[in-house]
Amino acid sequence: MRDLLLQGAGLGAIIVALIHGILGETKVFPRARIEPERLRTLIRLVWQASTVAWIGCGVLLTTVPWMDSAAARHWIVITMFGVFGFSACANAWATRGRHFGWVALSAVVAMAVAGY
Repeated sequence: MRDLLLQGAGLGAIIVALIHGILGETKVFPRARIEPERLRTLIRLVWQASTVAWIGCGVLLTTVPWMDSAAARHWIVITMFGVFGFSACANAWATRGRHFGWVALSAVVAMAVAGY
């Protein structure tokens, strides 16, 4: 059961990351006015860097059950707790709780901790 929870957390992290990337490109950046243009490009790339990082975190959570190391399991779950926990808190604070992102990120955290 613990392994299924970690794999669910990993799959959830990947789905959240993909939604984050798609919404950024379709909803946020088309309406954003950022000058100069190269700064707009930088901010867009940083946004997508977090998307790629979250996908990588999801892959790690998904593959943890096949690792033969209790230490790897421990540190991957602890690190993902910090990464997704901070992201959930930041999202909830910045949007005053009116965006579903913090709930989805919190679900990833809850599943990862339960699978620890």
